[in-house]
Amino acid sequence: MKLRVGAALFGLGVLLLVFAAGLPFYVAPAVTKLPYDLEPTTSVAEAKNASFLKITRVGDSPTIEVLQGDLRSNVEVIPQADDTKDRLPKDLKGDAVIWDVYQTVTRADNPEVVVSQYSTELALYRISGAAASWKDQWLNETGADGTPVGNVKYSGQIYKFPFGTAKRDYQVFDRDLKRAVPAKFVGTEKIKGIEAYRFEQRIENEVLATPESSLQTLVGKFAPGATSGQIVYSNIRTLWVDPVTGSYVNVREQQHKELRPNTGTPTVLLDADFNYTDDTVSRSVETVKDNRFKIGLISFWGPIVAGVLGLLAVVFGVWLVTRPEGGTARHRAEPAVDDPTPTRVDQEPVRDVETVEQPRPQPVGGLLTDEIPPASTNWKSEDPTVPTQRPAPGEVEQR
Repeated sequence: MKLRVGAALFGLGVLLLVFAAGLPFYVAPAVTKLPYDLEPTTSVAEAKNASFLKITRVGDSPTIEVLQGDLRSNVEVIPQADDTKDRLPKDLKGDAVIWDVYQTVTRADNPEVVVSQYSTELALYRISGAAASWKDQWLNETGADGTPVGNVKYSGQIYKFPFGTAKRDYQVFDRDLKRAVPAKFVGTEKIKGIEAYRFEQRIENEVLATPESSLQTLVGKFAPGATSGQIVYSNIRTLWVDPVTGSYVNVREQQHKELRPNTGTPTVLLDADFNYTDDTVSRSVETVKDNRFKIGLISFWGPIVAGVLGLLAVVFGVWLVTRPEGGTARHRAEPAVDDPTPTRVDQEPVRDVETVEQPRPQPVGGLLTDEIPPASTNWKSEDPTVPTQRPAPGEVEQR
């Protein structure tokens, strides 16, 4: 029975050790990739007391004005599992996922008033989170005059950073510039108990590529004496990134756009400081904690626990198999009182708990028997009543 149990424990231990070794090398990489069935997510950011351009179309004559108020930005990410399976080319299958993303900026006090919006479809690498080169990607956004503009070639990080984000600079895509700009690592901060890496991307006085029709509409409204102009864009984008999953924990964008005509005074078209809402930050932190636990369980704690249990099972199984059948040897029992085996001369005689009183020696030939010196083993006596041989050791004379 013990042989079967020992063999079973040994086999189980080997399986656990193999499982412990395989977790970090085969299972952990699978959980440090963007899943195909990722749930849709929504991020909300607000800008207090912002200046913004509002275009209202009534017939063929748009109403263009710069307003003041609080803005609210909603970004919804919807992974496309079916398109990922069917539409990606062979060189991206298994390595990338397709996402649809929608952003709408509205007035915080009146969500029905849409200030700007865009939609896009792109492919992201599952591990790095960077944009993949995919010919079917597209971007639709509303221009300053309300007409769609777009066509984009994505590159760099966009909506997340890599799993295992490092303390270094990354290229981050900017939708207004239509290209990636470096985001510098500036330090580590705690956000609601989560350690996050802080990256800053600074864009200063970049001229935006704007359709000529949109520029003429704006110049005609804000600088009637000018014949041309340009839109100059600045932004300080701060990203707090979870280094384990690469997810955004918090985001801040300090955006500034202004129209600079060739003559006349510049006009501010946008001046807004967008920050994730507290609810969005809290949900991001909870998601990060949950994903960190899963990754840590599979890549760190799982192998340790499985390895320890496997080692214990192997050791105990070997012990059961090699243990002697009779167990430990018993101590030899002491001889019984009536054991006929004679006591050796050099051995302490066994005595009972109760001492038996020996009979008092009687005088023999004027001497006590216990006073006779053991001069010889052939000792004789003149008295015929006394035995001619010395009693054997331990023998008691009966009277």
